[in-house]
Amino acid sequence: MTVTIKAKALEAFVADIFASAGCSTEEGGRIGRYLVSANLSGHDSHGVVRVPRYATQKKNGTVLADVTVDVVVDTPVIAVIDGKYGFGQTVTPQAARIGIEKCRKNGLSAVTLRNAGHIGRVGDWAEMAAEAGLVSIHFVNAAGSVLVAPFGGVERRFSTAPYCVGIPRPGQDPLVLDFATSIVAEGKVLVASQGGKKLPDGALIGPDGTPGSDPHLLYGPYTPTGLRDYRQGTGAIRAFGDHKGSGLAFMCEMLGGSLSGNGATDPKRGRFANGMLSFYLDPKVFDPAGFFPGDIAKYVDFVKSSKPASDGGEVLVPGEPEVRMRKTRLTDGVPLPDDTWAAIVETARSVGLDERRIQQTTM
Repeated sequence: MTVTIKAKALEAFVADIFASAGCSTEEGGRIGRYLVSANLSGHDSHGVVRVPRYATQKKNGTVLADVTVDVVVDTPVIAVIDGKYGFGQTVTPQAARIGIEKCRKNGLSAVTLRNAGHIGRVGDWAEMAAEAGLVSIHFVNAAGSVLVAPFGGVERRFSTAPYCVGIPRPGQDPLVLDFATSIVAEGKVLVASQGGKKLPDGALIGPDGTPGSDPHLLYGPYTPTGLRDYRQGTGAIRAFGDHKGSGLAFMCEMLGGSLSGNGATDPKRGRFANGMLSFYLDPKVFDPAGFFPGDIAKYVDFVKSSKPASDGGEVLVPGEPEVRMRKTRLTDGVPLPDDTWAAIVETARSVGLDERRIQQTTM
């Protein structure tokens, strides 16, 4: 069973939860906006299902409210940024704005971010750059979050290590490629464990090497609304694409983790932190003749003209499914599995949100 809530109402409810948890009104609003944006895009794994976990991290002091980043290295084209364990929805846009501004001045910039709370859907930051007219490339890791088995192994060695590219298109939605280098993001296992979409067969692997799809492999025992702790499970998520996805995950750990100063994923680290290496490129500098937009349009049409593999099928380009889902969910509302919604409401009560405010959203 599911409940369906209008996006603006859900966004405001999440904002109020985090304001009650000790965040500023502005930060609560950002958390609500970006989490619901992930749901609207169809990436429920990075949406409001994260509310209980974020609130627990805030309570435990492993993520901090209203942080202003430190710029550790600052050159005309490079910035090294310490997020100081602030909420990802607060420190990541600060880092992205720095990268965008440097790129506007110089045509190219490179920015690393370390010690960030969960940065959410990486595509949000690619879309932010695309709105400024810039191409962006992002390599991400999650130190302390050891979830994924490398190709040929069964023991966890990688985070889900996302990779993202965004390309602006004047007058159109950007092209955005955004994926975990595992078969599924950990958040999709979380969603499945709370009654949401089931995992693909073989997305996980057990300690004996047998592929599986039961979330208990990753989390161990859990109650319907209880927090999921991946440290209690005996299995792992599998890297996508055999050696290719595994190799890309390794490089995301090197670039998003080691190079940024966040550190490659290590079970001994304990405290979760996202690291990210981002490149920003200004097409107007690389392409003064204006060839790029026209060639993008021509190639998109060429790719989409391919005969579908199945009757009624369609070839889609990166970012197209998200745009369509956003239109649908803005109209129809955001569907949430009952267990997910119950866990969010339980979190709202745990941080002291007024019961009348909770009832306003649950009615």
